Amino acid sequence: MSSTLPTRILLWPRNAKRLVVVALDTGMGLLAMWLAFTLRLETLHRPEGLQWLVYALGPLLAFPIFVNLGLYRAIFRYTGIRALITTGRAVAWYGALLLAVLLLAQWEGVPRSVGILQPLIFLLLVGASRALGWLWLAGQPGEAPRHLLIYGAGSAGAQTAAGLAGMRQYELVGFVDDDPIKVGRSINGVRVYGTHTLPDLVQRLGVTDMLLAMPSAPRQRRRAILEGLHRLPLRIRTLPGLSDLASGRVTVADFQDLGLEDLIGREPVAPLSGLLGPALAGQVVLVTGAGGSIGSELCRQIVNEGPAQLLLVEHSEYALYAIHHELQTLRDQGAHRCELVPLLASACDAQRMQHIGAQYHPALVYHAAAYKHVPMVEANAGEGVLNNVFGTLTMVQMALQHGARHFVLISTDKAVRPTNVMGASKRVAELILQAVAASPQPPFGPATEQARAWQCPTRFSMVRFGNVLGSSGSVIPLFRQQIAQGGPITVTHPEVTRYFMTIPEAAQLVLQAGALAEGGDVFLLDMGEPVRIADLAQRMVTLSGLTVRDAAHPQGDIAIEFTGLRPGEKLYEELLIGDHPMPTSHPRILRAREEYLPWQTLQPWLERLENAAQADDSTAIKALLHGLVPGYQPQQA
Repeated sequence: MSSTLPTRILLWPRNAKRLVVVALDTGMGLLAMWLAFTLRLETLHRPEGLQWLVYALGPLLAFPIFVNLGLYRAIFRYTGIRALITTGRAVAWYGALLLAVLLLAQWEGVPRSVGILQPLIFLLLVGASRALGWLWLAGQPGEAPRHLLIYGAGSAGAQTAAGLAGMRQYELVGFVDDDPIKVGRSINGVRVYGTHTLPDLVQRLGVTDMLLAMPSAPRQRRRAILEGLHRLPLRIRTLPGLSDLASGRVTVADFQDLGLEDLIGREPVAPLSGLLGPALAGQVVLVTGAGGSIGSELCRQIVNEGPAQLLLVEHSEYALYAIHHELQTLRDQGAHRCELVPLLASACDAQRMQHIGAQYHPALVYHAAAYKHVPMVEANAGEGVLNNVFGTLTMVQMALQHGARHFVLISTDKAVRPTNVMGASKRVAELILQAVAASPQPPFGPATEQARAWQCPTRFSMVRFGNVLGSSGSVIPLFRQQIAQGGPITVTHPEVTRYFMTIPEAAQLVLQAGALAEGGDVFLLDMGEPVRIADLAQRMVTLSGLTVRDAAHPQGDIAIEFTGLRPGEKLYEELLIGDHPMPTSHPRILRAREEYLPWQTLQPWLERLENAAQADDSTAIKALLHGLVPGYQPQQA
């Protein structure tokens, strides 16, 4: 029965538990008063006269102070050093008030020194009760705590250790740091070890988890640390922001799994100061696919640059609701002043897009709406082409007719020498922008004598980048889910590699492109070295504290299975068709001027492609894409 009593107490209603604690504090206050009188008078005390008033005064003074300082909001089983400090502060206020009353009242038979003795005894009793309550309630039989090392013996590590003091899920067994001055010392009784001792520490102390307490370390530094850790059987996680640490709100739930950003080891691409504001400030901006991964991040960054109006175009009702609600909440909080216009619409609906253009006259258009999942578009070639190619054409026509100054297409590295319909369709979308930007006469409508002096009024550009971390269809959430389920992790091919970037980086690049564009530009990002997906899968397993199961390690935890390349998938992706990218004013953004078809040549091809897409004739679609897109090699079924 005794073994289940802590569990039963934890299931009591919160008010019942608070009432018990108040009763205990009241009892300990009266006991402390009796002990104070007994010690002062040097005999077992029997209260009489005005002494009864002092016994009643103690709880009356203490209760409001304890309530005001939150002692009855604390949870006993999570009591830590901060809670004990708060208890000490509350008793100090109470003691000062009690002593002041006794000094002023001068009651007969009541020694003034009781005002000092009783609070001291009361503090000992209350502090001991909190500590014993924590040991009793949190120490019930259950899962053994995991042994934790904190990498980083600085302020972040020390604050984290303090936050863990009342948590039974982990037992902190040490700090690790590469600073020789710190090695061998201790923080709150926990020793600091050198990094060279890590393999021995893990084995000797039974370490299961490592927490990186270095939130401000550069990405390259973090990668170097992870390179030295990923072979150890540890689950490695990182800290939340330092503001949460400083406020004492850190819990185990705040520990974050490492993102791929930590594995890439590339510093984020920083925007050029002052480039975005003048381009966006006071303007009407339209974003298609506003509820998607890239589109929603574009919207978040655009509102910070002070546009007059942001048109959120999205065909998914829930996605539109989600991004509009998020941005409207920020507006209500004073984070921005942009007027938000949610528009439930498809970029393929020409009539609807023309109506939007006529009503709002957007100055900048960011076209992020697209189908991008390679096997899905391969299996639905007609819909993929209608959306990716002719949705883009519809938006280009709207932008030209209603005077948009800038038009930016979000493209992909899969548009370079594509082997799939998705990549080829995005390359055709690029060809449309290039042809329209270079056309010597208006591309839409009859040719006239006046049209010969026409110059494209809209600066068209496209931004080409690789896989985006955290976007829909990204491998990272899939791998994490597969690891959580016990595997296997599925990788298409041992040698498949991809470029990666973060969603904020991608959005910044798109916005910068709109400001850097001269007309018909293809922008691409220097994304560093590509990542081998099999290596990524292996690192995610080992950094989760597990081992890879293979022929050499048949007792491992998670297997990696190679399933074969999917329809239309390539081993390697490229960002550039030509060989001579040109620099821009941004050190990490390159400009490519690639070959294209004149509008007069492209237009008949588009007409035939549209007919084939509407008929959902996959064979005809692939044949036309093969003729339109140099380097497109459709895979045979």
